[in-house]
Amino acid sequence: MSFKRKIAVVITARPSYSRVKTVLAAINKHSELELQLIVAASALLDRYGSAVNYIEKDGFTIAAKVFNVLEGENLTAAAKTTGIGILELSTVFDNLKPDIVVTVADRFETMATAIAASYMNIPLAHIQGGEVTGNIDEKVRHAITKLADYHFVASENAKERVIKLGEDPTMVFNTGCPSIDLAEEVINSKELPFDPYEKYGGVGAKPDLTQGYLVVMQHPVTTEYKDSRKHIEATLEAVYKLERPTLWFWPNVDAGADGTSTGIRAFREQHQLPNVHFFKNMEGKDFLHLLKHSDCLIGNSSVGIRECAFLGVPVINIGSRQNRRDRGNNVVDVSYNLKEIIAAIQDSIANGKFDPSNVYGGGDAGQKIANLLAELPLQFHKTISY
Repeated sequence: MSFKRKIAVVITARPSYSRVKTVLAAINKHSELELQLIVAASALLDRYGSAVNYIEKDGFTIAAKVFNVLEGENLTAAAKTTGIGILELSTVFDNLKPDIVVTVADRFETMATAIAASYMNIPLAHIQGGEVTGNIDEKVRHAITKLADYHFVASENAKERVIKLGEDPTMVFNTGCPSIDLAEEVINSKELPFDPYEKYGGVGAKPDLTQGYLVVMQHPVTTEYKDSRKHIEATLEAVYKLERPTLWFWPNVDAGADGTSTGIRAFREQHQLPNVHFFKNMEGKDFLHLLKHSDCLIGNSSVGIRECAFLGVPVINIGSRQNRRDRGNNVVDVSYNLKEIIAAIQDSIANGKFDPSNVYGGGDAGQKIANLLAELPLQFHKTISY
């Protein structure tokens, strides 16, 4: 009798789920794998969109839930949340006894996954390592690379960087980014297939979207968290002055999120924002449909760098959060400057859509990763000498 490999995938935030949804589906369908899905941190919290609701709606069975987010939305709270995550995930891993643990990207909570698995001698797979951004996410990402045993990177540059960090080249695989798998499913969409107001509620005005609209997703930068309110006010002012229909998504639970949220609420109370509607969250595929049919994405989310490159959607990337990350020609970088932001939005609308870019893969990453998880030798030690 053959036994299936138990693959524990830890989802800690709403973007993480979209990043690996196709990986989860491929693991579930694989005859040699058993999915142990662990949902933790802000993915469980209503104020950040309750990603867990979408996970369950999509039919995935959750093996464990870890409530570890400490209130505060500052650097101390982030550090303590990570510590609590190590404690709680260690217990979960001890109970589930996975053969491989999978962690995603670079959010601070993912560090807890990597540390717990490493100290428990459980082979660790890291998705989306080797990228550079120049902020705390980069420190976390590279630290997880050194803890991980298998590396499923999203681009050739990322692969080369992981190898330069001293990792065994035979354990570094350019699978592409799993989020592109979802983008591939919507790239030929001719029109928005749902009413976002009716399906997702939200708050604010309900501008007519039929003549075009903007999408905003801007998170605080942890290394600049004290300026988060000032940063978001520049974007708010630009959107207000342009008077174009805008769909705005709430920020992640990062240090500085309180400043971002407070800035949005204060500006909304003062100006009413008659052209803006706010959402907490949206199913991954629906969100990509929304982006596909938008005039452009504004903010600093990695979705602008990854999925929007594949979809050919213009992106106004504000500030330093995505510094040095591989990108397509759809991205225009600007500072937190009102005039720059307005000019870039206007130019992007005038120039229109771009040709798709495969810089982050072509839409088959989920299956590639599942196959590798089934085939790779189980190891929790480094085999390369420096």
